[in-house]
Amino acid sequence: MLVQSGNSGAVDPTPYPQDVEVVDIADIPGGGILRLLKSDDHYSIHFGSEELMGSCDHVSEEALATMTWQRLGNRDGDVLIGGLGMGFTLGAALSAWSLQSSITVAELVPKVVTWAKGPLAHIFGDHLSDPRLTIDVSDVHDVIAAAQGRYDAILLDVDNGPDGMIQPENERLYCNWGLRSAHAALKNDGILAIWSAYPAAGFDRSLEDAGFSVEEQSVPAFVGSDGEFHHIWFATKARR
Repeated sequence: MLVQSGNSGAVDPTPYPQDVEVVDIADIPGGGILRLLKSDDHYSIHFGSEELMGSCDHVSEEALATMTWQRLGNRDGDVLIGGLGMGFTLGAALSAWSLQSSITVAELVPKVVTWAKGPLAHIFGDHLSDPRLTIDVSDVHDVIAAAQGRYDAILLDVDNGPDGMIQPENERLYCNWGLRSAHAALKNDGILAIWSAYPAAGFDRSLEDAGFSVEEQSVPAFVGSDGEFHHIWFATKARR
């Protein structure tokens, strides 16, 4: 099956099984495409051959929010989420943080927001109408760089781990000066939480070099998993 991108005219040669429907594709600013796929009642978003997220397994994406909230001592505050995805981290954050909090989602790809309001609306429910929520269609790197001591928590799930898989520019988030920028964007005792599908040797040291105290946790990749895990780094900005 060949799928043509509506904006760029590029042809996607990726073959799909007969039971997989290509619902839509989205151009990524700077190059590349995302594909929204459906098989039976299951939806997934793919980049190349990689599934970035799916509607069935989202335990660790929810844990990114809830475990951060727990480590903050259940305090109110301002939260920045990097990547809208299918809204599982957002939904968990809306459930965890109080009505006095504010939550901003920075999403690079405009059509991902369109999907949330269209074919994925049944997954998002009423999340997008929550008065605490602001959707910022922009690069989360730029949102972080413009903030100084603003956020109580920054939750990043924009790649499959701490590297620039989706776009090379995402390396800016995980390099030394990018991590220092996130450090500066946090309030004292704020937390930068980063989701990954795999362990990344040495990344804890990179976070420490940027001024954070670091905890890494392995989280089951799906309900009942005893052998497949995702990873979350919780990097706390210590009070000076």
